[in-house]
Amino acid sequence: MLPGFRPDPSVCRVGADYFLVTSSFEWFPGLPVFHSRDLVTWRRLGSALDRASQLDLDGCGPSRGLFAPTIRHHDGVFHLVCTLMDGPGHFVVTATDPAGPWSEPYRLDGEGFDPSLFFDDGPGGDGRAWFTAARVLDEAAGRTEIWMREYLPRERRLTGPEYVLWSGSRPGARWPEAPHLYRIDGAYLLLTAEGGTDVDHSVVAARADRVTGPYAGAPGNPVLAPSAGPVTCTGHADLVRTPDGDWRAVLLGVRPGSAIGRETFLSRVTWDDGWPAFTPVAHSGRRSAVRDDFATLSADWSTLRTPRARFWTTGAGLSLRLRPERLGERTAPSLVARPQEQPDCDVSTELHFTPAAPGEEAGLAVVLDDDSHLLFLRTADGLSLRRGPKVLAAVPVSPSPVRLGVRIRGFRHTFAYAAPDGAWQELFTLEAAFLTPLFTGVHLGLYATSNGLPSTNQALFTWFGLAYPRTSAPGQDFSL
Repeated sequence: MLPGFRPDPSVCRVGADYFLVTSSFEWFPGLPVFHSRDLVTWRRLGSALDRASQLDLDGCGPSRGLFAPTIRHHDGVFHLVCTLMDGPGHFVVTATDPAGPWSEPYRLDGEGFDPSLFFDDGPGGDGRAWFTAARVLDEAAGRTEIWMREYLPRERRLTGPEYVLWSGSRPGARWPEAPHLYRIDGAYLLLTAEGGTDVDHSVVAARADRVTGPYAGAPGNPVLAPSAGPVTCTGHADLVRTPDGDWRAVLLGVRPGSAIGRETFLSRVTWDDGWPAFTPVAHSGRRSAVRDDFATLSADWSTLRTPRARFWTTGAGLSLRLRPERLGERTAPSLVARPQEQPDCDVSTELHFTPAAPGEEAGLAVVLDDDSHLLFLRTADGLSLRRGPKVLAAVPVSPSPVRLGVRIRGFRHTFAYAAPDGAWQELFTLEAAFLTPLFTGVHLGLYATSNGLPSTNQALFTWFGLAYPRTSAPGQDFSL
């Protein structure tokens, strides 16, 4: 449904319109917001946290940053809660238009992660609002619990006593998390994830007559068991009701065998004696080829951490300013990147760049995080393919513009280069299983650095191409 790095989805409906957000971790802007009319085709509206004043990711480590948002609509206002890990913790931002602008964050008290909001304003509800989250009791054992406090939507703060709602479907349950509350047919339904976000990931349900509990688990828990494929790691589900009265769930899942990471999938939900039953999820559809000439920098692109000054220009291609910051450090380097969305794809670009000093380099980046990435760069000596400090392959090239490409088939990466009007030449092929994701997913990027030294130089990328098998257009990919 939403391919590539789109984990921890949350959805709400306003009339005929659905709005969805996902986690973004250490990437900026934070918390992408999407719109749909059918829960299948989604359009990116922007990001909830698109200003440096809203989101400080300085020094943020890999797979930290923004965890698991929840979006809800109440009384004409969208409320989005999230947790900034290694930062101030829980917060809420609000907007009357999901396309923005969103407010500055309001800090919310409490421990943990995976926050959610529930507005009890349906039939039989008392109109109060509640904030839930998971918190760790014993990290080594994976023991967590779900807690709740009342939320005051006008004041954007928590109040009143704290309630512990849930600690798992069975003794010793690992990682109960991702709580969402609903009022359905007069009862309160608590939906959580369990088993961790890997292959034991599942969806668990519990029910109570009062919002504060006690909650009793579904007899058949988990209501969505761990999946053996073709989509695994399914969990972290959020329910939404269609205008026709049917139920659906968005949830995360993983297509094994590639570096794209956790994606958003859709499940049809039916009810069995008041308990949700989820249909298995599968991936369908094929992405269209992309040719970006950088008239602007679209919302498809992100930077690693919060940029404190703009280092790019657009209009006649994408120009990146060489700066001392570099990948491998906990900084915001001159990198713009977009999620890899399919296991098999061809990536290419045309680079106009002449190094003016030792250490100046620019080119393609395949980035899981600071610690795991591949760089295919134009340097003072030619082209260099590196994994961290290790040079995997190098070749001299003429000073004229050069095309750079990488063909990705699962974890198999083939790097190639060409003159602007020449044939592609294969440089190196490797199995890049070290790009296996945990929380995030691989991004495909354009990168420039002066490696710790000041520079006034710039690297120009005239276009970026992304193609998929049997969808390629001339000039958008390469053949080896």
